[in-house]
Amino acid sequence: MGELFTLYWAFFRIGIMTFGGGYAMLPMLERIAVREKKWVTEEEIMDYYAIGQVTPGVIAVNTATFIGYKERKIPGGIATTLGVISPSLIIIMILAGIIGQFSDLVLVQHAFAGIRVVVCALVAKTVIGMIKKGVKDILTLAICVGCFVAVGLLGVNPIPVVVICCFLGILSKGGEKDA
Repeated sequence: MGELFTLYWAFFRIGIMTFGGGYAMLPMLERIAVREKKWVTEEEIMDYYAIGQVTPGVIAVNTATFIGYKERKIPGGIATTLGVISPSLIIIMILAGIIGQFSDLVLVQHAFAGIRVVVCALVAKTVIGMIKKGVKDILTLAICVGCFVAVGLLGVNPIPVVVICCFLGILSKGGEKDA
């Protein structure tokens, strides 16, 4: 039971410090799950990010669930999922009752503008870190640039892009043996 509470509490801390959605919590998720607790490796969390991106739901919640499941199977997945969503539920319930009264205040609007800037910086940091870890050679650089152009600039649906990249990964690494 103590391990489940540890999982819950770690992901509660991640959830409470997150403003701006799933991508904004990825740097903190990586710091706690990879570096502090060593529940997963950097490679595993990259895989979880990728799987979390293509499965229904919020990427950080999906990733938290994968980590919890890896640590303690279904009870661990439930603990991490509840941990990461609990702060949002609590905050939403509190704000729902009072936000309408304060949303027109200039101070509140400026605060939200500042939070948006921080979220942009957190997302950029995460993207740069993922590129550094994921782009290993010319082929992976070409795939990364191609995916960015297709999805980011041309508006191509990301699902077929992910499927194509899965096959490219299999084809490009198919002949290699794991060390």
